[in-house]
Amino acid sequence: MSQNTCCQIWADTQKELDVMLQREREEFQEPQEDAEEAMKMLATAYVQYLAILRKLDEAHAPLIHQQKRAAVRQALDGVMGRILEIKGEMVALEKCECHSMAAVLKELQRVPSLPPELEVMISLQKTNVLEGEFQERADYSFVHELRAAEGPHIKETFQEEITQCFLECRHVTGRFPDYPLEKAGGSKAIIVEKHPEEIVEELAAKKAQAEAQKNEKDKKKKEAKEPAPEKKPEVEKPVVDEGWKMAPSNFLSMLEEGSSQYQVFWENRDNKADFLQDHDPELIRAGERGEVVEEIRVQVDVVMQEKLLRVKEAVDGETGPGQVKAVKEKVSKAAVKKKVSELEKDLTPGRSIDSLYQQLAEERLLIQVKNVNLSDYMGYYDCLGTLLRETGAQPMPSIPEVRQLVALYGILPLGSQTVHENAPLVKSLLLAGPAGVGKKMLVHAICTEAGANLFSLTPSNTVNYSGKEGLIMLLHMILKVGKELQPSVVWIGDTERIYSKGATKGEDEVNFKRLARLLPQFLRTLKPKDRVLLVGTTRRPFDANVGPFCKLYQKIILISKPDYLTRFALWKHYILQGGGTLTKLLNLNCLAHMSDGYTQGHVVEVVHAVLTELRLLQMARKPLRTIEFVTSLARHDPVYNEEEAAFQAWYGKTPLGKAWLAEHATDEEGKGKRKKRKGKGKGKGKGKGKGKK
Repeated sequence: MSQNTCCQIWADTQKELDVMLQREREEFQEPQEDAEEAMKMLATAYVQYLAILRKLDEAHAPLIHQQKRAAVRQALDGVMGRILEIKGEMVALEKCECHSMAAVLKELQRVPSLPPELEVMISLQKTNVLEGEFQERADYSFVHELRAAEGPHIKETFQEEITQCFLECRHVTGRFPDYPLEKAGGSKAIIVEKHPEEIVEELAAKKAQAEAQKNEKDKKKKEAKEPAPEKKPEVEKPVVDEGWKMAPSNFLSMLEEGSSQYQVFWENRDNKADFLQDHDPELIRAGERGEVVEEIRVQVDVVMQEKLLRVKEAVDGETGPGQVKAVKEKVSKAAVKKKVSELEKDLTPGRSIDSLYQQLAEERLLIQVKNVNLSDYMGYYDCLGTLLRETGAQPMPSIPEVRQLVALYGILPLGSQTVHENAPLVKSLLLAGPAGVGKKMLVHAICTEAGANLFSLTPSNTVNYSGKEGLIMLLHMILKVGKELQPSVVWIGDTERIYSKGATKGEDEVNFKRLARLLPQFLRTLKPKDRVLLVGTTRRPFDANVGPFCKLYQKIILISKPDYLTRFALWKHYILQGGGTLTKLLNLNCLAHMSDGYTQGHVVEVVHAVLTELRLLQMARKPLRTIEFVTSLARHDPVYNEEEAAFQAWYGKTPLGKAWLAEHATDEEGKGKRKKRKGKGKGKGKGKGKGKK
């Protein structure tokens, strides 16, 4: 793709993005009383933002001009973050991770079924992995030039502004202010001080508030002395339902800022002049000017702080250094009182990251990632699931929806520092499903797509770290290496064993229980800047205590066995991949029907068992037959209906599952009618359910 084509796609997509921002300002600001209308509005914006994300990704990948790439990347991060915010609102509104998009897609004239618009694009993350996420900055620095040309003027301006703030404050309050500490912003906190008239108003308001509180106390004392009159029964005030309202966004301002920069720098730019795809010196100067300003501000702070202390001592008779010392002592005492977590302490101060990395690798706590893409997790959209949702059945995610949820909660936040710091923070993810549905494959896909390290905290790998101290040291090393070499994924296989029901048996089980008490502390040490994700996989979640198990994992993705279309595609794909040949003697329809109840893992095992090296040599004179695969399949146990029902019953006990069941409770006659409800939002009022229909 040519660079002009990329720029044209970017320009067209930016126009679509501007239209979406205008819609957000008009539609999402007003409360919505009807939950279905709110959900429709959210789903429409969700699908449209996904389409914009695909186009921006298409324009970003081939771009050579680094400043243009940075501008498109800013828009990409903003759109990804906005998608995650909208997804969070949809989950909170419908109490479900899966949503019926058929009506919205039909209205937008898009195909409701194999849904590409609903697949989150992740090639951006692959590009970042290949580039080391941030390419080395070209050596076009103008810092020295800016410091010499504009430095004196910037310094003089800072000093004048700070001096003026000092004088205005003394005129209003009668004394010079204390100089803010550097961690509080230094002179930035002074320069953004309010106007003197606003300060006078605030002081008057505080004085009035103090007088009101004093009068209230006097009134209470007087009432306490007098006999209390008989209280009349209070009339319950009606609850005002303001309906659903969109929560504030951390990404709209980023998108609007990017749109403004696009209009200023790129919209009317002659791309023919960028034949060499070289840098723009003025844009580099604009970025470095902020660095020069901050550098000079720090220097001015030191000078002006000393000047302020001398003036306060000469004019007001205050001894500044003593005050500064007192403030520092107060801050230090407060810091001492703060309790430091065991995992936040540096337990390996004398060890390098390389040595810790080597130790974890040798003990198989840091394992090699298999090269698996998310698209390799094959499956088709389940139209029957959409019909079941309309009847009131609890929805189960189809395989494309599983892929999308894994991308939303795992890959996209890990692949972008900006998105991870500003989007709704997901620290832990649980993949639950029968054996063989591809949970481990999805873990490796997350690491492959995001370029993440993979740590294995599976209970069987922790035998060398017995006791509480050993487990603390283990978690500390994983945290230290994982944060330093982020993004990182910490995987716990068979995680239900950590929260198993019943009494503990043996030393291993005791260590597992200790790990259960340390894992919440492990998550608390993760901050938005730390791109570290805890992923658990379980094939028997119902063996664990539901309460602590669900508190540990913020997001739970339930993976079911494949449907008919998926099984048909799996048989065809793996037979061809294994070197087999499809003939009329091999009936894939029959195999797809006969394998009902079996998982993806069963299909892979059967194909590998049949297509041996000897069988491949015989294929020319002895074509493959259906019975060969059916015979091998019969040696495996399928996922029985009782096990599948146990998964659904367990999911109904999770927080989101219970909320969904409460929202879709049936009436006394058992007609299966949903309760009429109004939307709930984080912005203002929360809707309350009304009577049953």
